[in-house]
Amino acid sequence: MQTLLLIAAALLYLVCALLPARRGTLISAMTAGAWLVHGAALWSATLAPGMLHLGFATMLSSALWVSVAAYWIENRNFSLDGLRRMVMPNAALAAALHAIFPGALVSLEGKSPMFGWHIAIATMAYSTLTIAAFHAVLMALQESRLHTRGSGRGFLSGALDQLPALLTMEKLLFRMIGFGFALLSLTVLSGIVFSEQLFGQVLKWDHKSVFTLLSWLLFAALLAGRRLRGWRGKTALSFTLAGFATLLLAYVGSRFVFEVVLHRGLA
Repeated sequence: MQTLLLIAAALLYLVCALLPARRGTLISAMTAGAWLVHGAALWSATLAPGMLHLGFATMLSSALWVSVAAYWIENRNFSLDGLRRMVMPNAALAAALHAIFPGALVSLEGKSPMFGWHIAIATMAYSTLTIAAFHAVLMALQESRLHTRGSGRGFLSGALDQLPALLTMEKLLFRMIGFGFALLSLTVLSGIVFSEQLFGQVLKWDHKSVFTLLSWLLFAALLAGRRLRGWRGKTALSFTLAGFATLLLAYVGSRFVFEVVLHRGLA
């Protein structure tokens, strides 16, 4: 059943991506419908009595599910049709991958009741910084159009014309990064607690820990540079995308290698 729901969600997301911007009411309704179907699929595919299904596709699917919700909410306050053209195809891909790679079962026996909260906070951090990365790409495209002649044509060109001014986009970006950084900090702190419980050491220096801490440092440097040196423009966008790419490698990228390339279980 969850496979059919994930496929249905992927198809609905694709339809949402292809609808013309003038069909705003229909887009909003279909986005909400796709999100609900995706949520039901996640609930069914991830949770089991005393167990969790975890894997690279599970995390990616969960992150894009929250990102769709973030887009839907922000789009009610600002015209962010360009964001729809980026988020929806990626959400469709994430849902389809989740249908193909359901992940491995992880027992919750012997783990703290707070372990579920750690997973939830980590997913929220991934999701918030994912939508920030999409936002940064839109800003880069928007800035590039200022230096080229003509409006251009293409999948994103019309949507880019409807975006708020760059200064407004920048404010939205740093608001998302600030929130995502707070969640990422909570993820790191809770991860330290569980590392001590499970492995008997404050921090297990594996690939997930190293890439997560590196991402945390990049976002911390960006926020400090913004506050102390007024960083903006290309510098801010570069730090945002570098921080997101590093965070992606921390779990999703490494789990993809383990599960798909090496055919190994969770590590």
